[in-house]
Amino acid sequence: MAHHANEDARGKPGNYTMMQYFEWYCPSGGVHWKKYADDAEHLADIGITACWLPPPTKGSSPEGTGYDVYDLWDLGEFDQKGGKPTKWGSKEDLLNAIKKAKDNGIISYIDAVLNHKAGADDKEEFLATMVDQNDRNKLVGEMHNIEGWTKFTFPGRGDTYSPLKWNYNHFTGVDYDAKTETKAIFKIQGDGKGWAEDVDDENGSYDYLMFADIDHNHPEIEQELYKWGDWILKETGAYGFRFDAVKHISQSFIGEFVKHVRSSEGGKAKAFCVGEFWHDSVDALVEYVEGLGTQFSCFDSCLQDNFHTAGEERENYDLRQIFDNTLVQRRPIDAVTLVDNHDTQVGQSLQRWVSSAFKPLAYALILLRVDGYPCVFYGDLYGTGGDNPQQPVAQLEDIIRARKLFAYGELNDYWDHPNCVAWLRKGDEEHDGCVVVICNGKEDGSKKISVGKEHSGEKWTDVMGWHQGEVTIDDEGWAEFFSPPESISIWTKVDARGREEFKKD
Repeated sequence: MAHHANEDARGKPGNYTMMQYFEWYCPSGGVHWKKYADDAEHLADIGITACWLPPPTKGSSPEGTGYDVYDLWDLGEFDQKGGKPTKWGSKEDLLNAIKKAKDNGIISYIDAVLNHKAGADDKEEFLATMVDQNDRNKLVGEMHNIEGWTKFTFPGRGDTYSPLKWNYNHFTGVDYDAKTETKAIFKIQGDGKGWAEDVDDENGSYDYLMFADIDHNHPEIEQELYKWGDWILKETGAYGFRFDAVKHISQSFIGEFVKHVRSSEGGKAKAFCVGEFWHDSVDALVEYVEGLGTQFSCFDSCLQDNFHTAGEERENYDLRQIFDNTLVQRRPIDAVTLVDNHDTQVGQSLQRWVSSAFKPLAYALILLRVDGYPCVFYGDLYGTGGDNPQQPVAQLEDIIRARKLFAYGELNDYWDHPNCVAWLRKGDEEHDGCVVVICNGKEDGSKKISVGKEHSGEKWTDVMGWHQGEVTIDDEGWAEFFSPPESISIWTKVDARGREEFKKD
């Protein structure tokens, strides 16, 4: 069985919480891996058990995020593309940070950018045909010779780790003809060459996304990428992958890559794998996950869309519909739930930023319930930079901590009002439970909830401190719990185990 968020680096069971440990505007200059190392103890303390790291592979420039991947085998070790370290830091710093995180009980996932390559070392001449931007199956004009940036010789690395040099045979398409200085999508011609058929069908075929598009059907490339997958987990001590842009990559290749990494000698049988298949149709997500032939998770882009809509519509949104048509509702075991990420943040390609007022409600919905593997965004915990900087989410650390301490046991829903919903987590032998009330209306919300007769006489308060005052559980085990308008409250008994971890005002 594949690892599914059911153990941390020390193999302890519990509530697993992933963090996306970067945002688009993190500073360059090689400081990020050091920050991760320094932050590990604090992240573990609040309840983070895994971090998805930005691509550690060499980009096409010192500022390259790694999504502009130049060399998969260079983790900031070789003097290429303007320097040794990547934007995020040196290989030494990366390995140190992953180890420090592991020592604190946090496992790390590698962001694998396997769709394209950028920053080629030289041009080559080859046959290609221009295609229609909006229908990549439609050819425009005749097949002719173009000059494309497809030759990758890796002069700084040489043959270390892998002797393979890439050429135009290893790609399916490029976006520039240097001979005529033409920007367009060119499909490379050759025996058995073509767009992958098992990709998203937007634009006819969404195989081509950017730069030099990798041909996953080429036997040399298939073997090279399998080899790299085994190597990077072993080399870094990471526990799995986040796959970039999987709707542009052959589905069968991703499925085989995952199976290979989990079965290979010295590989990680429990390697966790999650793909970025960004789609607004839950049917498309389910079909993708079911078609891989092995356990695989996807980010729940449909739930993120619902959060965005709820934030825009405020009190006009019916909270009882928040999980409708989502992956976490249909396939909870395969859903990685999120509120925002580096692509949805302000100024980015998929901008769909959830309003700051709704963010605490969204985080309560992914962190304090049973289903899904929640992913906290770096930009929500620490704020984002860039031209449109955003503030951190108020007291997000406390919501994550409440997951670590209280969100256990059976879940009972009180899902009976469009503007105020609540649920009880009953707790288990080691954890006292909690009551969560969320309200998107303009007035206080309240819910009568049965926490059980065994709790009669107990005093409960909101650990967030957003609702002042306490409630007393009656003889029958009932009480009325409150939430401020457009807000949340997380109630536990005043002497609940772990309660002392919350800061006292």
